[in-house]
Amino acid sequence: MSRSPDITLEAVPSVDAIAAADWDACARGALAPPVAPSSDLSAASCSTSAAQYNPFTSHAFFAALETSKSASARTGWGPRHLVARRGEQILGIVPCYLKSHSQGEYVFDRGWADAYERAGGSYYPKLQVSVPFTPATGPRLLIRPGQDAGEVAAALSNGLIALCKLSEASSAHVTFARESEWRFLAEQGFLQRTDQQFHWHNAGYGSFDDFLATLNSRHRKAIKRERRDAVANGITIHHLTGADITEDAWDAFFEFYMETGSRKWGRPYLNRAFYSLIGETMPNDVLLVMAKREGRWIAGAINFIGGDTLFGRHWGAVEHHPFLHFEVCYYQAIDFAIARGLKVVEAGAQGEHKVARGYLPQTTYSAHYIADPALRRAIADYLKRERMYVDEMGRELTEAGPFRKDADPA
Repeated sequence: MSRSPDITLEAVPSVDAIAAADWDACARGALAPPVAPSSDLSAASCSTSAAQYNPFTSHAFFAALETSKSASARTGWGPRHLVARRGEQILGIVPCYLKSHSQGEYVFDRGWADAYERAGGSYYPKLQVSVPFTPATGPRLLIRPGQDAGEVAAALSNGLIALCKLSEASSAHVTFARESEWRFLAEQGFLQRTDQQFHWHNAGYGSFDDFLATLNSRHRKAIKRERRDAVANGITIHHLTGADITEDAWDAFFEFYMETGSRKWGRPYLNRAFYSLIGETMPNDVLLVMAKREGRWIAGAINFIGGDTLFGRHWGAVEHHPFLHFEVCYYQAIDFAIARGLKVVEAGAQGEHKVARGYLPQTTYSAHYIADPALRRAIADYLKRERMYVDEMGRELTEAGPFRKDADPA
């Protein structure tokens, strides 16, 4: 597609067009430590530390999405994965999709699309660099260890712009990127956007009670009451991972997902085949927290286990009990993270109610290439104001957090 200078670029229509070993080698190389404020990616060392493993960037996860047809051209997610090569060797990959809508992204640009359409433009198709349906921060410029990271990253970012033109797309959106990538892409002409999620940080706690001891009295008592009331109706909580996750368990969880997803989104994004595939290919990366009453599964939450992070994704229930959502999604995740020695629990998108439960604001980052100069100027002005709002909101929510003033939640 283009060359820089001996690097060739190609967009492929399926993750299966790339060998799993090549994809995962690039994903591991992308786990370099965050780049200093200069965002000089060429200076980053390509660490392969297991502590930074991100299950969402694995070949297995993308293959499950695409093989199950959850992410496909028919659902508006047409794969256009960008591959950088030198000769036969793959140097880097950008997971990329040609989108015909803005669903399943969790970084909202529908207002941009509406404004552009009213002005006579065509916002769709657009390019989306992300893990479909997964609002979790992770590397987006996947670079094989041992390469000049700055050179390969520059080739990939230039390739995205070229692919945008070749696809007649209005824009390219790199969402839930690492801060270092966000800074680097800004230097390549991408607009910067921020938002916030709510993450729990493990300050070396030995138990859930150790965590509670860092909270002020009001919040400590409230959490104890919520945990007690959540299981008051004879409910038991179970952690399933690896071989413990049977097809029967997946059947039950999918029922929960469909019931809750249908109410929230109208049509859930993932299908039943997706869950069987991840159960086959990455079972040890999955934690199902399941609630049972009278011998029947009644609720559950799915989490993915990274090297140092537990990623909470979605939950569902067929019976509704007070505080069960908080117990299954938030408190059990903290219990698991403490037991495993994980540093962070990412609790998914949105939800200021998480602050009272020890999950504090965390900035998330996205970068946006807008082809039309007029639309670009309008969006750039909007994003400048939005970033200021996100910063201020984060400060206010952190100050209102549940921790004792003499405690250090980090």
